Amino acid sequence: MPERLTVAVVGCGIGRTHILEGYLPNSDRYRVVALCDVNAERLSALAGEFDIERRCTAFDEVLAMDDIDVVDICTPASIHYGQIMAALAAGKHVICEKPLVGSLKEIDEVIAAEKRSKGKLMPIFQYRYGDGVMKARKIIDAGIAGKPYVGTAETFWQRLPEYYQVAWRGKWATELGGVLMSHSIHIHDMLMWLMGRPAALFGRVATRIHDIEVEDCASATLEMESGALASLTATLGAREEISRLHLAFENVTFESSHFPYSLGDDPWRIVPRDEKVKAEIDALLSGWKPVPRRFAGQMRDFHTAIVEGREPPVTTSDARAALELVAAFYHSARTREEARFPIGSDHPYYESWIPQRSPSGSA
Repeated sequence: MPERLTVAVVGCGIGRTHILEGYLPNSDRYRVVALCDVNAERLSALAGEFDIERRCTAFDEVLAMDDIDVVDICTPASIHYGQIMAALAAGKHVICEKPLVGSLKEIDEVIAAEKRSKGKLMPIFQYRYGDGVMKARKIIDAGIAGKPYVGTAETFWQRLPEYYQVAWRGKWATELGGVLMSHSIHIHDMLMWLMGRPAALFGRVATRIHDIEVEDCASATLEMESGALASLTATLGAREEISRLHLAFENVTFESSHFPYSLGDDPWRIVPRDEKVKAEIDALLSGWKPVPRRFAGQMRDFHTAIVEGREPPVTTSDARAALELVAAFYHSARTREEARFPIGSDHPYYESWIPQRSPSGSA
C-alpha cells in the first residue's frame, strides 16, 4: 500500500473534477480531508457529495491545518499567485490549475519560492495524459521520429454569452487573458512538450465574438529552437468543437484525436515513413500498458514524485514556458513585430501584459 497524502481542495468549481477524476481513482494514494470555498452553499454541496467533513471559507484556515500534505488550488487565476506563495511558505506541496500565475515576474518568484520550500509545486496540464500523446512522446524520445519539420495546433472551441456571466471571466484584471490563457494554453503546452521550445513568434489576437475585454481569437506562426515551424490558431466561436495537433517529423507524422477535452486520448494517427520505421514503432510500443488519462494520470505521477523525492511530472519550468508563449503572443500582436525567446526581466511584458488604463477608464 503506497503512502497516502492528505489533500485540501481550494475552490469547488474545477475542484470537483479534481476529486472525481484525480483523487478518487487514486484513493490508495490520496485522501481529500478538507474543502475550502468562499461560497458556503457550493462548499456544503460538494462536501456533502463526497462526504468531506472539514469545510472552511478562508484560505488561511487551510494553511493552519498541520495534517494537510497537499493544497490543491482551483480558484480564479488572479488569486493563484498569493495562494501559491503562502502555501509554499507553509511548507505544503501544491497543485494548481492553469494558468499558474499572471506574469513572468510572478512565475520567477514562484520558482524561487519553491526552491526555498520543502514543498513541491505541480501546475495542471492534464491533457498530457492519455495513450495517444504518451505514445507520441515515447516515439519521439526514442529518436524514431527524427527531426521535427512542421506542426499545427488548433483550438476550435465554443463559448456562449452565458459563459461570461461568471463575474471574473472575460476581464483582464481577473482572467488575466482570454483564449490564450484559459483555453488554448493546454494544446500549446502539448505542442512544446512534443516539438520543443520556440525561438520566435509572430502573432495576432482579436476580440470578434463576445463583448469582453480579452481576446477570443488568436493566430501565430512560430520558429522552434530546432528550426521547425509551427502555426497556432484558436477561437471560441467555432460551430463544431475540436482540438487538433498535427505534427510532421522526418520519419513519422502524428495527428491527435480531435476530442476538445480529451486531446491526449487515443486514437492518434501515427504514420511512419516506411516499413522499417513502422517495425521500430511496433517494437517500441509492444506490450503498451494504458496510461491513466487526464487528472488520474497526473495525480498518480505527482504522488510518485513526492514519495520518491523526484521532480513533479509537470514543473514550474513548464508553466513558465506556457506563460512565456502568452507574453510573446501579446507583445507581437500589439507591436506588430516578431517576438523572440527567451523573455527575461528586461522585456517590456515581463512584469505584465495586461493593458494599462487611463484614469478615465479607457485603455
